[in-house]
Amino acid sequence: MSAWTARRFWTAATVRPEGAGFAVLLDTRPVRTPLKAPLILPTEALAHAVAAEWQAQTGIVNPAKMPFTRTANSAIDKVAPQFSEVAAMLAEYGGSDLLCYRATDPEDLVARQAAAWDPLLDWAARALGAPLTVTQGVIHIAQPETSLAALGAAVLALSPFQLAAFHDLVAITGSLVLALAVTRGRLTAEEAWTVSRIDEDWQIEAWGQDEEAAETAALKRAAVMQADRFYALCG
Repeated sequence: MSAWTARRFWTAATVRPEGAGFAVLLDTRPVRTPLKAPLILPTEALAHAVAAEWQAQTGIVNPAKMPFTRTANSAIDKVAPQFSEVAAMLAEYGGSDLLCYRATDPEDLVARQAAAWDPLLDWAARALGAPLTVTQGVIHIAQPETSLAALGAAVLALSPFQLAAFHDLVAITGSLVLALAVTRGRLTAEEAWTVSRIDEDWQIEAWGQDEEAAETAALKRAAVMQADRFYALCG
């Protein structure tokens, strides 16, 4: 059975232990991923979150309303088979982390970035063993190899399910440091989102809000919150 069944046919979505994890059943049928792999979740809590999404479907199944299921599918079908490549891609963000590239002016924006970002870089140096160099402007600067290695090791320590959620935390904020700060409890997801938006928020204050940009930002914020919840349920 494909995970993306066109129309609801089941009465109840339930959870049962399956090997080292937990399966989601639609009545008696186990859910499978789009590539037909068994959808086995690492924790009972995550399995119940996925089951709740299936239980909430009425009529035509709407994948857009099933973010936990989508991320779990991605973890199994995409991340696990190429774990090293995905981890390496995300680790590369450490070489061009948002927090390391600062505005040259105006003074107010420069001060906001320093106040929010400097403590997080101090945390990365202390907690992760990864001091990073800061520059003004957008011209790329090389980071210490030992720092990049430490950040890469932190990413490689994640499970495929964690990495699937971690991907969104990194890609949406543009910062490996922010993503690690969230997953290690240094920041909440809401705080990380706010910190990642310092430049955009300053522009809004100066020039006003653009309706289309606001809608895009709202979608990205929701994705960050969802990634954080998924990661937390991985156990």
